[in-house]
Amino acid sequence: MSVQERKQRERAERERLIVAAARELAEQQGWDAVTTRRLAERIEYSQPVLYSHFRGKREIIGAVALEGAAEMAVAVRAATAGADGPRERVAALARAYLDFAERNPAVYDAIFQLDGGLAYAQEHTPEPLKDAFAALMESLGEVAGDGIHPGLFTETFWASLHGLATLTRAGRLLPEDAEARVELLVERLAKV
Repeated sequence: MSVQERKQRERAERERLIVAAARELAEQQGWDAVTTRRLAERIEYSQPVLYSHFRGKREIIGAVALEGAAEMAVAVRAATAGADGPRERVAALARAYLDFAERNPAVYDAIFQLDGGLAYAQEHTPEPLKDAFAALMESLGEVAGDGIHPGLFTETFWASLHGLATLTRAGRLLPEDAEARVELLVERLAKV
């Protein structure tokens, strides 16, 4: 291995360490607790080292969002892969999405609530974000209905899931009705 390859590998490892530390701190104490000073202390590097990887917190949030979007896509695909039939796939997708949001609130916020400097729904949208949407559309596109664009239907269903995830986390919805909400969403919106 050349010196250049070793340096690149070490740089990539430091970047993974920064992102992991940011995720951990955000999940434990919220995004307000994530500062370059605290991250530098946690990973035992100086703040200038952090700035050599990320220009600031916004880019760190973006890196967490990309990592989280990739994980969400994997979770949705894993949940829908074992489902038998369109109705079961859509219900499995909804449960997997809501479960991901509940288990990873800081990551979910990085993806959907905070400014990570990422472009959404544009040509230059980063691949992990496109893939997360594609993971939703793989199951939702087949139930969109005649004359309804699969992407538009996926956006609408996703918006409903996002609303459920956000309102549930804020304590605005009764937790005991979570499954009934999923069933209603599948039955009425997806009509399967």
